[in-house]
Amino acid sequence: MRRVSGNIEDARSRSPGRPRSEQSRVAVLRATSELLKTVGLRAMTTEQISNRSGASKATIYKWWSNKHAVAVEAFLSEMMAESPDPDTGSAQEDFRRVIRGLGHFYTGDSGRVFAQLIGEAQSDPLVRNELHIRLVEPRRALMRTIWDRGVQRGELRGDLDPTTALDQLIGPMLYRLLLGHAPLDDAAADAVVDSAMRGLAV
Repeated sequence: MRRVSGNIEDARSRSPGRPRSEQSRVAVLRATSELLKTVGLRAMTTEQISNRSGASKATIYKWWSNKHAVAVEAFLSEMMAESPDPDTGSAQEDFRRVIRGLGHFYTGDSGRVFAQLIGEAQSDPLVRNELHIRLVEPRRALMRTIWDRGVQRGELRGDLDPTTALDQLIGPMLYRLLLGHAPLDDAAADAVVDSAMRGLAV
């Protein structure tokens, strides 16, 4: 019965000018999210997505160019691109909380998928662009807000390039995610922030 219903929906979605069914779209994204966590990005196939979601492969390819495009949307639809601004009154404490949040994200199921998508982004401009716009930019914007507040309060050095300074805070945790050579727990996050602040603080 589910397959018949899916075929009807597919036929409707192929009608000229008809917008894609939100119900089918959600089913595809949910199925993709489950497969990313169980079999991984490389092993996941469009056929598996189709079987699990009830949407035909033709419909999936009509909406997305390849499985990586589906994976990026599924991954990002499950998480908020914007992190809350701690705004504790201390730039160092704000950075500590944000970097700890990155550590929690990296060590969960989403972190493993994120690492796989970063790998694909090296050869797929679509994946790279989507990750940059919807995930990287919002988080860097939050870090830049914290940086600007710290400079204005006289906590951080205004003579430094903010982009380079923020890389010193974000880079070590991402490096650990990709290589797995060191922990990503709260203690590691605190150590990264404390070490960076020795050169960034006034």
